[in-house]
Amino acid sequence: MKKPLLPTLGYYLLVAVVLVFALYPFVYAIATSLKEGAALFSTALLPAHPSLANYRSVFADQPFGANIVNSVLVAGSVVLLSLGVSLLAAYALARVSFRGRGVLMMTILAVSMFPQVAVLSGLFELVSALGLYDHLGALVLADLIFTLPFTVWILVTFMRELPKELEEAALMDGVGVLTLIFRIFLPLLWPAMAATALLTFIAAWNEFLFALTFTLSSELRTVPVAIGLLSGASSYELPWGNIMAASVIVTVPLIALVLVFQRHIVSGLTAGAVKG
Repeated sequence: MKKPLLPTLGYYLLVAVVLVFALYPFVYAIATSLKEGAALFSTALLPAHPSLANYRSVFADQPFGANIVNSVLVAGSVVLLSLGVSLLAAYALARVSFRGRGVLMMTILAVSMFPQVAVLSGLFELVSALGLYDHLGALVLADLIFTLPFTVWILVTFMRELPKELEEAALMDGVGVLTLIFRIFLPLLWPAMAATALLTFIAAWNEFLFALTFTLSSELRTVPVAIGLLSGASSYELPWGNIMAASVIVTVPLIALVLVFQRHIVSGLTAGAVKG
């Protein structure tokens, strides 16, 4: 039976509108990054004379390579610590019955509802007391406050869906709790772990406020702060070409990660949504 023509055309038209709305800013950023001089003010989307000068300038005028490495170290550390701690917490909250479990879950959720600026002053005092100011460790500590509640909640949801019989059989065979978590449960949680890890990585990679507050040296800045503090030849000039080039450089790796792990992301976010 053929589908009605009008709803089909409407569906594809809606998809086209969404794609244009989503992709146009990135296409515009790429096009602008290839322009220089007066061409930056041209209304033409495609540059008449493409140039990589802005990309060379980004790395020549500031330690942008070091900034990228800093972002990778911070985001990678946040992912590893978040998943490691959340996996253990998720087992306790999902598989162990104890008084106050519901209250604890609500408290974890409530922490994630605070805006960053509300906890900034308290975090600043904590970072200063620990001697981590102007250190990448301060960014890892600050990011964990907002990534841990998210990862705990996601992994608790999936941990609850694992068969109770599997756990009982393992415990009857004398398997320890850590072996149960990392050798038996972890392989079953890979889709959820992949989706959670990628979302956590993106959140830590894009974090701006804490990175701006807790780092002072230009060599220790992460890429969002480095891009935000790009300056031109004079204080009245914004280097739009350099800003766009830097934005493209730090966005492409995220797009590549999403494309590579998109199957795990979809299965990880939908598994357990429907109980059969």
